[in-house]
Amino acid sequence: MKDLLLAIDQGTTGSTALIMDLKGRTVAKANVEFHQHFPRPGWVEHRGDEILASVEAAVRQALAQVPSMIERLAGIGITNQRETTLVWDRKTGVPIHNAIVWQCRRTADRCAALVADGKSAMVRERTGLVVDAYFSATKVAWILDEIPGARDRADRGDLAFGTIDSFLVHHLTGGEVHATDVTNASRTLLMNLHTLAWDDELLALFRVPSAVLPRIVPSAGVVGVTKGLSYLPDGLPIAGIAGDQQAALFGQACFAPGEAKCTYGTGAFVLMNVGKTPVSSKNGLLTTVAWKIGDQVYYALEGSAFIAGAAVQWLRDGLGLIQSAADVEALARTVPDDGGVLFVPALAGLGAPHWDPDARGLVVGLTRGSNKGHLARAVLEGIAMEVDDLLTAMANDAGQPLTGLRVDGGAARNDLLMQLQADVGGVRVDRPKDIESTSRGAAMLAGVGLGLFSGDSSFNESFQGVEAQVARMIEADVSFVPRAPDAWRDGIRRRWTDAIRRARGPIEG
Repeated sequence: MKDLLLAIDQGTTGSTALIMDLKGRTVAKANVEFHQHFPRPGWVEHRGDEILASVEAAVRQALAQVPSMIERLAGIGITNQRETTLVWDRKTGVPIHNAIVWQCRRTADRCAALVADGKSAMVRERTGLVVDAYFSATKVAWILDEIPGARDRADRGDLAFGTIDSFLVHHLTGGEVHATDVTNASRTLLMNLHTLAWDDELLALFRVPSAVLPRIVPSAGVVGVTKGLSYLPDGLPIAGIAGDQQAALFGQACFAPGEAKCTYGTGAFVLMNVGKTPVSSKNGLLTTVAWKIGDQVYYALEGSAFIAGAAVQWLRDGLGLIQSAADVEALARTVPDDGGVLFVPALAGLGAPHWDPDARGLVVGLTRGSNKGHLARAVLEGIAMEVDDLLTAMANDAGQPLTGLRVDGGAARNDLLMQLQADVGGVRVDRPKDIESTSRGAAMLAGVGLGLFSGDSSFNESFQGVEAQVARMIEADVSFVPRAPDAWRDGIRRRWTDAIRRARGPIEG
């Protein structure tokens, strides 16, 4: 019986293989880390061979956990770190340079020059993104410019560009398929958000030849089959692909406009489903493709807070107030409230909707009566408040209220943080039992792509009817409903607004 789905979750620091059954139960999971390379300050690279080795090792370890599991695999879903860029030889599959990671800032000057030339508005209108070294386009151009002979080889069609999903598909299919899904393509600065196709003017602007581009495919549907691998059988279909944040949105079953998810990691990533029409943000948020299934396309607004779990790490490593990140909740519960203390987690500047790189972290409201419990609680409140800022901006941009927030990521295990999130936003917060939403979303997309939830391939015309079946794969853990009175919510928002103003104020001296 082919009743298992393999998700390959290729992340920034490691690769995860998760095997899930058709009822949504995780059967096996393994994670393998790989090296980070920092050739210069501000530069971040990964080796393509080390990425592939980590994927193979993770899949082997997951399959080894249950005997005969490999015969039960129905298909593969892929999710990946977005924007990270590779260029490789089409025949050999060998990269001509290390992958340039999404975090890398080597092309910041090129982006600044494009902004100075007045290109921002056109790029924003066509892509939903901002001109920034975060995205793929300037990374591709850098590789083609810096590697001798690369541009000539690219023009001849000898080279292939891709984000990590494309690189994995190439190798999983024995080099026969060069494709990327629409969510990853929407993060390159090269795809037109309205046509869902590569845009000739953007290609010219960023100096990327069309000959290197992968084919853009839907997020669900068979893209190719495995071939020539030592760790998986030939003929296993690759049937789902999505960038990590979009996969998490799907894995949380945020299928209706107004539904949102927040992934709490080092930072906090928030995506809201805005429906079938892209919404242009007036608050510095990004517009991106949520997924495409058959002919149906859903869009999302995206915003991120730079510091979330990292603020708790600061309490642990910087101040020594806790021994482990998990201790912050118990410490924060030693006090009944924040005692007037508020923390702005601008330890790396402020992201959306404030966009102030010069803002700095700030603790306000300290008195002689303040103690470490108040500071711990203030840190959790600060995380909740910056996420609420994103949710408020999204609701304003979309012109529709937030209907609920679904959460995942390591810090989502913190009950107090989740209750504070519900209280400051006045919205219900739902946490699933399995918070591996990114991997699970990739597996769920593969199941949809294989027609396993509809019994046929009718999803190509309509995803409706399949949504309920997919949503049943998510087992709820707990819902946090708002308990704080309106007066408390209004008060902390006034204090937060004042604290943000202070954090963005001039630094003298």
